[in-house]
Amino acid sequence: MKRHQFVKVLATGSVGAAVLGENEVQAAVKAEPKKVLMKVGCQSGGTTVENLEFKARHGVYNIDGGAPKIIEGKGWDLDDSMRKREACEKYGISLDAYHWPLASSGIDKAIFPNVMLGKSPQRDREIEQLQQMIMVAGKTGVPLLNYNTTILPVLRTGRTTDPKRGNATYSTWNYEEALKQNHPKTIAGDVNIDMMFERITYLLDRCLPVAKEYKVKLGNHIADPPTPVGYRGITRWNSPDVFAGIKRFAQLYDSPWHGFNFCIGSIAEGLKDPKTEILPIIKWVGDRKQIFNIHLRNIKGGWNNFQEVYPDNGDMNFLQCVRALRDVGFDGMVMPDHVPHHEAPGSTNEAFAFSYGYIKGLIQAAADEAGA
Repeated sequence: MKRHQFVKVLATGSVGAAVLGENEVQAAVKAEPKKVLMKVGCQSGGTTVENLEFKARHGVYNIDGGAPKIIEGKGWDLDDSMRKREACEKYGISLDAYHWPLASSGIDKAIFPNVMLGKSPQRDREIEQLQQMIMVAGKTGVPLLNYNTTILPVLRTGRTTDPKRGNATYSTWNYEEALKQNHPKTIAGDVNIDMMFERITYLLDRCLPVAKEYKVKLGNHIADPPTPVGYRGITRWNSPDVFAGIKRFAQLYDSPWHGFNFCIGSIAEGLKDPKTEILPIIKWVGDRKQIFNIHLRNIKGGWNNFQEVYPDNGDMNFLQCVRALRDVGFDGMVMPDHVPHHEAPGSTNEAFAFSYGYIKGLIQAAADEAGA
């Protein structure tokens, strides 16, 4: 008899209750793992035939398809969006998300810069296009838009070579080294955390009603990495206390359409002990049903000094993370992200393929524990 069946018998049978006692039975029932609802996904490569065949060959049947074509001054092309969905359907792939073009490339390269610059009326015209994109996603049947609310881009100071992994190189951030590089402020100048949240709420006050109408979730990716206050003039909304920033953002709205593109790697970058500190964050956000999507990338290190590594050789135990996601009922995609690099031809696809298999193994292990 499997463990979950045994616990069920004990919980419902008078003999089991008599043998163990009521408290022991209740503890056993409480400890019973929940059913696994999550699935492996990916956000790289778009909806080309080449990429869709690559995904299907590796058992990836849920994707973030990037984004449809932009019609200048209007928003996304609905016809192109429909073509993307049809292209996926030929391979049995579900188009589960798009990238809302509030990107992580930084304000200087942003398609819609005025949203996070806080400039009106320019940002109002940009928000009208973002609202139209929500409508296109809804009409296409795409239930999630992943986005960023950042001014600085993704920040790194170099790469670290790992001879034990075939001289793969890991994207690296070291705050002390960044200060030596003396990068200038952006066109945004000085922006404190309250200004950041004002600009975020200005956007979401106008977009969440549209998201509700078209049944499209909006998942925000935290700024990568969390940084000390005022770095290059900017205090990121998730900095310097990443969990406090997550809580503040989560509690802005009581809405099923408001949540996170939950990047475990980026959150870990703001922690001193990622292995232990990530689990209560997963539980807190997961219990609120605000985890919409997972970026599963591992790191060595933490706050102000880390390397992005393979999923199996970082400081976090990803089986523990997947168990935690299972137990809060997470039902979205678990995606590899920021894979290690090597100069060999095809190395990026190799790293993604390794990551897909690793994630599928984690999900299967968590499912077997639950008897699913």
